[in-house]
Amino acid sequence: MEHPKKERTFVMVKPDGVQRALIGEIILRIEKTGLKMIALKMTFASPEKAKEHYGKDDEWCTAKGEKWVAKLIENGQPVMMNPVEYGRAIVDALLDFLTASPVVAMVFEGNQAVGIVKKLIGGTEPLTSDVGTIRGDLTLDSYDLANFDSRAVRNLIHCSDAVDEAMREMAIWFTPEEIVSYRSIQETMLYDVNFDGLKE
Repeated sequence: MEHPKKERTFVMVKPDGVQRALIGEIILRIEKTGLKMIALKMTFASPEKAKEHYGKDDEWCTAKGEKWVAKLIENGQPVMMNPVEYGRAIVDALLDFLTASPVVAMVFEGNQAVGIVKKLIGGTEPLTSDVGTIRGDLTLDSYDLANFDSRAVRNLIHCSDAVDEAMREMAIWFTPEEIVSYRSIQETMLYDVNFDGLKE
C-alpha cells in the first residue's frame, strides 16, 4: 500500500539557475533531504508551454497588481495602469524570462515532498529568503530591483505550491512514460514498518 504522505512535486531550474551553472547544486540539496528524483529533462520552454505553466487568472493578476500599485504609491511614483494590468505585466515578464534560455524540469517523490521542497527553496524573493534556503544562499535579487528593471525576479528555481498544482505542472512538462518508477534503499528505511537494518 502506498504511504499516505508520499507525494510528488514538480521542480524547475529557471534560466538564471541554468546560466549560473547551479543545476547540480540545486539537485544535490534536494536529494540530500531523502527525496527521490523520478523525472529529469533539460528543454526550452515554448511560449505556449510557458503560458500554460503560469496560467494565472485575473484574480491572481489583480492581487499581485494591487501590491505593485501599493508599492508605487508608497514610493511616491505614478500609477499608470489599473491593478489587473500590472498583474498581467508580471505574467508577461515571467513568460519572457522562462523562454529566454533552457530550463531543467524535474519531479521528486517522497514524504510530503511539496512542503519539503518549498521549505528548502525558500520564499519567492531571494532578498527575504532565509539563510540556508536555495534562494537565500545562492542569489540576491529583490522585488524592488526587478520592478525597477521591469522584469521578473531572478530566483533560480520554481516549485509547486500544492499537490494538485504539482500534478498539473508535471502533466505540462512530462508524459507519463517519462516519469520513472523504482525503489530506493532510502524508501525502505523510511516507509517499511518492519525495517530492522541491513544485516547479512
